[in-house]
Amino acid sequence: MGNEAQQEVFLSIVLNMRPIIGVTMSFQESASGQGSDYFALYQRYVAAVERAGGVAVGLPAQPEAVAGVLPILDGLLLSGGGDVAPDLFGQDRHPKTRLIDRTRDDFELALVREWVGADRPLLAICRGIQVLNVALGGSLIQDIADQVSHPLVHQKSEGEARHLVRLQPASRLANLLGDDELEVNSYHHQAVQDLAPELQAVAWAADGVVEGVERPGAPFVVGVQWHPELMFKDEARQLQLFIGLVKAAEEWREEKANFTFGAGGVAG
Repeated sequence: MGNEAQQEVFLSIVLNMRPIIGVTMSFQESASGQGSDYFALYQRYVAAVERAGGVAVGLPAQPEAVAGVLPILDGLLLSGGGDVAPDLFGQDRHPKTRLIDRTRDDFELALVREWVGADRPLLAICRGIQVLNVALGGSLIQDIADQVSHPLVHQKSEGEARHLVRLQPASRLANLLGDDELEVNSYHHQAVQDLAPELQAVAWAADGVVEGVERPGAPFVVGVQWHPELMFKDEARQLQLFIGLVKAAEEWREEKANFTFGAGGVAG
């Protein structure tokens, strides 16, 4: 088999693979205290990516490994978790800010900056929308109940809070979800405050809290403050967020493969 034929075979294999979606993980300390700490990834994220047609790969926080992560992924999903360290967006720590993992913060902020800078597809969920905003120069409300006038209930001590969200008509998010208003779940006590210059707010709760953002002109950079991975089995339109990510990841990989193995042979 000649070199050109080998390239065509390899290109065919690459293009027929399911998109690889990296999903950020949280660090959990072992209750036993015997050195059995671990990284965790909720199964619902994996199930949503798989249902959308992708393959989920867990990303434990490794700040020194960002450059090594980039080549192996087609899409990125920033998952939920603890609060972002407030000094990273120029604020002192609020008394209710908690569950900070500075290693995870450093890894995800560096990863997002590289990822978005390369115009690659990204979906950010709950903590993820906050990481996205901070990575690109924005800041956060550290406690909605304390810092927002007449706030809705965005987080309950037990169970699930729910509220309506208004979406900007004709935004990517509204087009994906097929409506300009919908009810969502809510598990957060922090939110976007000052919006990063590269982002646009496209969804809001009735108290003004930002619930969705996009990066205008990007192939696919979308963030939501709710948890669609907990909703898609009962509310099919929430799956469209993951389908949008996987489709954009597939298109990005095709463009990369065609550039590398297209006309003129392997790019050197």
